[in-house]
Order: sequence, then C-alpha cells, then structure tokens
Amino acid sequence: MNNNDVLKSLRYTFDFSDNKMIEIFGLAKVEVNRAQVSDWLKKEEDESFKTLIDSYMSAFLNGLIILKRGAKDGQAPVNEKRLNNNLILRKLKIALALKDHDMIELLSLADFKISKHEISAFFRKPGQNQYRVCKDQILRKLMFGLQKKIRP
Repeated sequence: MNNNDVLKSLRYTFDFSDNKMIEIFGLAKVEVNRAQVSDWLKKEEDESFKTLIDSYMSAFLNGLIILKRGAKDGQAPVNEKRLNNNLILRKLKIALALKDHDMIELLSLADFKISKHEISAFFRKPGQNQYRVCKDQILRKLMFGLQKKIRP
C-alpha cells in the first residue's frame, strides 16, 4: 500500500479537514501547506498528483500518535526516512492504542482471519525467526476494518 493511499484512508476514516491534517504534520515538527496536502490526496491520474515520500508519511503518523495519545516527555519522535508496512502498522497500533485482539477484530470486520501469533510476528525485529513482513493486503484490510468501525 503506498503512502498516499494510507493518508487518504486515514483522512476519510477520521474525517480530517485540510487544516487538521496540517496541524497533525505540525505536531511532528514538519511544516506543510494546503497545496501539498491537496496534491497528496489527489488521484494518481491527476496531473497535480504528488507522491507522499516516507519522511512526510512518518511525520504524519508521528503527529497522529501525538494527537491521539499526547506528547511524550523528553525528545520528540523521530521521523523515519524509510517506511515499510510493518512500521506503518506499528505507528497505527501506537496511535490508536490497539491491542492484538483489537487488530484481529478490525481485520475480521474486513473479512480477514488472522491469529494473535501472526499479528505479533509483524512487530518483531527483522532478524528474528518469527518476524513476518506485513503485506499490502493486510494493511489494506486493517484500514478498511478501521473505516467500518469508525464510519459504519
């Protein structure tokens, strides 16, 4: 799943306005303007469409964590330069305070069955035997389940 699709899905799910999205980026110490946000949310066929790079997506997710959970004392979260589905899933889990059973419930809302052990494998270190790469389908189904739960 690409960053633009994740951003669009989160915007729809939580009904964020452009101003709210700019504020969320700002919480992670990244300044964006309305034109940038608008270009990221356009369809790929649109000539104004711009690809959302990993560092901006990371900033948005970190801002979402701060918005939903509050700022941590001490240093601000680091905006990663490279993201993958596992990191996106981890940041969503933190932002929304999801437990394994919550994630299983969201996936079941999207007609996807998965075990607790399979979920925990996404959050292991890449070198471990039990580590599992989060494929686009799983992230997409989780986002869809989240939409169904929040915006039925």
